[in-house]
Amino acid sequence: MAKGPRGEKRPADLIGMSVMVAKIATGEIEDNQKSGRVRSGKAGAKARAEKLTSEERSEIARKAANARWE
Repeated sequence: MAKGPRGEKRPADLIGMSVMVAKIATGEIEDNQKSGRVRSGKAGAKARAEKLTSEERSEIARKAANARWE
């Protein structure tokens, strides 16, 4: 597959992009693959949540709520 001008995994030209959209629409290829950053971020968040106690999670949530309301 050709890459875009900045290394994207999607074609940079209009015709190539149209063909790719058609393949995604017909189910010929899957477009919902998550990047490595997303997968590692979710794994890290899960590991952190398992490590924290209930009180620590509550304190973090309380700080976040206060920050949103300020």
